[in-house]
Amino acid sequence: MKDWLLDNGFHHNVLLGGNLALAALSAFTYNMSRKGVQAESNSIFMLRVYGAMITRMFLCLAGITIYAVANRANTSRYTIFTLMFFYAVYAIMENVSLQKVTRQGNKG
Repeated sequence: MKDWLLDNGFHHNVLLGGNLALAALSAFTYNMSRKGVQAESNSIFMLRVYGAMITRMFLCLAGITIYAVANRANTSRYTIFTLMFFYAVYAIMENVSLQKVTRQGNKG
């Protein structure tokens, strides 16, 4: 699939690096949010969950900005939109997992 991506204007290495970065970032923010969901205090819950959301959004925005500035002449919109799609997929997976943790915590 690498040849197809390159032929259609995608930057393969950026997609690989971005996907790995998003996976690591999702693991970090998932743990942060999970600790917030399990916290006894409402303020700790808000701090952790909103902190995770803002961290994820800020670091993704920073990564895309760095990519666009570094490749000013060769920036690929397809690559940026694919990375945004990856962001959405990881965010949905993280939220579904957190909902399962919340439901299990409410049952027990």
